[in-house]
Amino acid sequence: MTDSSSAHSSGVVDLLGVLAYAELTAFLKLAEDAGLLAPTLNDRAELSDVAATEYGHFRVLRDKLSSLGVDPEEAMAPFVDAIDAWHAQTRPRDWHEALVKAYVGTGIAGDFYREAARHAEESIRLLVDEVLADESRSEFVVERVRAAIEADPRLSGRLALWARRMVGEALSQGQRLAAIRPELAAMLAGEGGEDLAEIGRLFARLTEQHGKRMAALGLTPGG
Repeated sequence: MTDSSSAHSSGVVDLLGVLAYAELTAFLKLAEDAGLLAPTLNDRAELSDVAATEYGHFRVLRDKLSSLGVDPEEAMAPFVDAIDAWHAQTRPRDWHEALVKAYVGTGIAGDFYREAARHAEESIRLLVDEVLADESRSEFVVERVRAAIEADPRLSGRLALWARRMVGEALSQGQRLAAIRPELAAMLAGEGGEDLAEIGRLFARLTEQHGKRMAALGLTPGG
């Protein structure tokens, strides 16, 4: 913890609360997309496996909050409107958009949470890293999207634009959360929260991670 231990204590609860609700809604949305958009039974099963993993992460976070003496529902409640709004604004129209959302949209949001966790104690950092692990999702999505683009190169431009929208909406969501939960914002900025150079480095890291995901999919960040 830093000198701002009391603020960061509240910030840690906020971080676990927002992550818990993000994982719960990810489970629900992925399961919905698997049922409605998957073109084959194998695809439906694969995305359902990813959804099940997200629910497992939710349970880990819920149990951690309970172990801290925090009501998980109360910890998640402040973030319901913002996360629900993000999902409403980024509802995929087809299978490929659903895959890009699962990888790029969820990925950029996870990067924000990892950045906030950098300023928490080690046990919290390790927990956040655990629940944001996305190896299975990455392999599944990258394989499917690259194959689709190879089969129909025209998909590339549309999916790149969709990915840009994911990032824009995620950034807007982050701003909304920071406005309503200053303790969480303080964790994200760290002790040098007013240091423009540090903020610049933060966004450079986020941009770099986004660029890596886009490259993995065979898409260009600029759309």
